[in-house]
Amino acid sequence: MASGRFYLSCMVLGSLGSMCILFTVYWMQYWRGGFAWDGSVHMFNWHPVLMVSGMVVLYGAASLVYRLPSSWVGPKLPWKVLHATLHLLAFTFSVVGLVAVFQFHNHSKITHLYSLHSWLGISTVILFAFQWSLGFTIFLLPWASQWLRSLLKPVHVFFGACILFLSITSVISGINEKLFFVLKNDTKPYSSLPSEAVFANSTGLLVVVFGLLVLYVLLASSWKRPDPGALTDRQPLLHDRE
Repeated sequence: MASGRFYLSCMVLGSLGSMCILFTVYWMQYWRGGFAWDGSVHMFNWHPVLMVSGMVVLYGAASLVYRLPSSWVGPKLPWKVLHATLHLLAFTFSVVGLVAVFQFHNHSKITHLYSLHSWLGISTVILFAFQWSLGFTIFLLPWASQWLRSLLKPVHVFFGACILFLSITSVISGINEKLFFVLKNDTKPYSSLPSEAVFANSTGLLVVVFGLLVLYVLLASSWKRPDPGALTDRQPLLHDRE
């Protein structure tokens, strides 16, 4: 029964995650003029799409790998590799998203990293880089002792949830900031809630719901992988013989 509820939750999360990406793409395409890679404002439009896709949706999917009931039996190494690979893909998306916004700022001679949104976003990506490096070094490479792994595992899980929370916060602040920038004329101010504002705000709410559901699944004790013991938990990348 718990397994059935989990897979139902995964279907809901898959639908919500897809909607988050599609809504962001549609916003940038329909209201903001589409996409390019030329330093223009259309290059900036890649930024929200890539950050939502990477730091929220892909990151959330990677975080839930160990909640899959099929990961509870057999060797843990393939699931570790999948977990790390999805996170690396999410990080790659976020880096390309940062390149897009920095190139746009350079082209338009806009100051970098002056807003709270930018501080939150860059801090989250830097923390993500440290988190991934720590996870790869401690939990995949063969040098770390079981004692060290057991000591750092709760820290790794805690900061993983923190990064998802910070990613959601960064996305929400970014949506709000973008709307304040583009909806400031007298005909369609943000305060009058034009159609773009309603759609973008709705996209933000989808991101929040997606993130909260991911955090709920991560924290639900009935869906956590049972601890198989020290022997099976230690399956480093270079010493798997199963």
